[in-house]
Amino acid sequence: MLLARYRKGEGESYGAVEGEQLRPIVGDSFGDFHLGEESIPIADVQLLAPTRPSKIVAAAVNYPSHVPQAGSLVGDRIPPKPELFLKPPSSVTAPGEDIVLPLDAGRVDCEGELVAVVGRRCRNVSEAAALDYVLGYTCGNDVSSRDWQKEDLQWWRAKGCDTFAPVGPFIATGIDPTSLELRTRLNGEICQSTSTSLLIHGVASLVSTASKAMTLEPGDLVFTGTPGNTSPLSPGDVVEVEVEGIGILRNPVRSGS
Repeated sequence: MLLARYRKGEGESYGAVEGEQLRPIVGDSFGDFHLGEESIPIADVQLLAPTRPSKIVAAAVNYPSHVPQAGSLVGDRIPPKPELFLKPPSSVTAPGEDIVLPLDAGRVDCEGELVAVVGRRCRNVSEAAALDYVLGYTCGNDVSSRDWQKEDLQWWRAKGCDTFAPVGPFIATGIDPTSLELRTRLNGEICQSTSTSLLIHGVASLVSTASKAMTLEPGDLVFTGTPGNTSPLSPGDVVEVEVEGIGILRNPVRSGS
């Protein structure tokens, strides 16, 4: 099932995607619900970011192909354990909304990723049980200022600026995250292409590791890492992140004021 969070008029709701239509969800989209009888054209609603997370946990250097670009972050070695960092909820950006480049951010790259959506409260869970706490998966873009990553001791602004976490367009439930095709396109040209089967640390490992330090709440997001070399963004660009079985997350890019 594909789930969408959307705005129609003054209200915000979740719905199930059925082709070009939405069936509104009655009940708790993270718990018990059923589908309403109404059918709404997707074209008639505004798609929102699929959740309002209390936190965003993200994996650094989680594809072998990204190790060379990571450089001094890990040297030339594959990280033996998940290396996680946080992005603030204020960085979340909806499908179609602008990625805004701060004027002094220097080089800012796009990073296409598979993102896990936590479905229920998750604390200190084993790797074997971790996927039971995942509602589904969405597309994400871990937008990153490379200059600030090099200059700052922490990544608070390099990866945490407003608009630096586009996610969407939908949450896909019931799919296997271990072998999905992931592609990132910049202005229509493929700049990243991989399979999630190549993740160094899989979704279960990331969720379990994070849950042993902090309680994950329904709607929280776990970015799983980006592959290969990443590409710099410029005002006027359009970035698309496509994950098999989920859809295409599309965001234009503009300069900040």
